[in-house]
Amino acid sequence: MLYIGESVKFLTIWKCYQQFMYFYGMKLVKQFFNFYLNSSIHVAFSVCALTWVSLLEFGFSFEESVLCFVFFASITGYNFVKYFGIAKFHHRSLTPWLKAVQVFSFFSFIFMCYYGFQLHLKTLFYIAGFGIVTFLYAIPFLPKRIFLDQQNNLRSIGGLKIYLIGLVWMGVTVFLPIIENDYPVNADVVLTAVQRYMFVLVLMLPFEIRDLLFDSLKLSTVPQKIGVKRTKIMGMVLLTFFFLIEFFKDDTHQINVLVSLILIVVTGCFVWFSSKNQGKYYASFWVEAIPVFWLLLMLWFV
Repeated sequence: MLYIGESVKFLTIWKCYQQFMYFYGMKLVKQFFNFYLNSSIHVAFSVCALTWVSLLEFGFSFEESVLCFVFFASITGYNFVKYFGIAKFHHRSLTPWLKAVQVFSFFSFIFMCYYGFQLHLKTLFYIAGFGIVTFLYAIPFLPKRIFLDQQNNLRSIGGLKIYLIGLVWMGVTVFLPIIENDYPVNADVVLTAVQRYMFVLVLMLPFEIRDLLFDSLKLSTVPQKIGVKRTKIMGMVLLTFFFLIEFFKDDTHQINVLVSLILIVVTGCFVWFSSKNQGKYYASFWVEAIPVFWLLLMLWFV
C-alpha cells in the first residue's frame, strides 16, 4: 500500500511538473513570437522576400549583400518609425521588451552598415533617398499648420500613409537590385514596379480595415473615406490590374503567369475576409507573410 501511495504521489508531482513546463514553455513561445513581430523581423522578411522575387524575375543569382542589407535596413527603419516617439518621451520608463527591441535595432543598424559598404556607391546614393523619407516619416520637420495632428511628420498627413509605404517598398524591392546589377530600366522594369506598387497597396488594406477602430478620422485612411466594402472592391480591382500587367511584359513566362494567378487568389481572399474585428495576427502575421509565400512559389516553380 505504501508503494502504491508513493507511486500516486510521484505521478501527481510529475503531472504538475508537465503542466508547469507546458505553461511556461507556451509563455516563452508567445513572448518570442511577439518579439518577432514587434521587432519588425517578420516585416523585414517580407521586404527581403520581395527583393529576392525581383532578383529571380530579372534572372539574377542569389545576392547576399543586397538581401541582407534590405533585411537589416527594414528592421532599422521600421523600428525607428514605430518607436521613435516612445523612446524619445519615455526613455526612462521603457519596458524590458522595448529596451530589447532597441538593442536589437542597434545591432541591426550595425549589420545594415556592414552590408551597405558592400554595395556600389550609386546604390547607396539611391537608397539614401528612401532613408531620408523614412526619417521624415517619423521626425517632425514641417510647420504645424499643414498637419492634421500634433506629430508634424509625414506619417500624420491625411491619406498619405499607404501610398508612401507603397512607394518605398517599390523602390527598395524593385529598383535597388536593378541599380546594383546595372540592369537597364526598360519597359519590363517599369511594369514590374507598377505591379509591386499595386501589390503593396493591396497588402496594406487589411491593416487599414483593422485600424478603423483606432485611427483618428483626421488620418483619412482608405476605409474611412470609401468604407470597408468599397475598400475590398478596390483591392480586387488592383489585383486584377496586377495580373493583367503581366501580359504586357516583353519577357514573361507561363510560370510567372501561374504564380501571379495563385498569388492574387490568395491575397484576394485575405483582403476580402478582413474585418474591423479580425484576429490579432490576421494582418500582422498572415497578410504580412504573403510576400514570403510569393517567394516560395517562385523558388518552387523556377
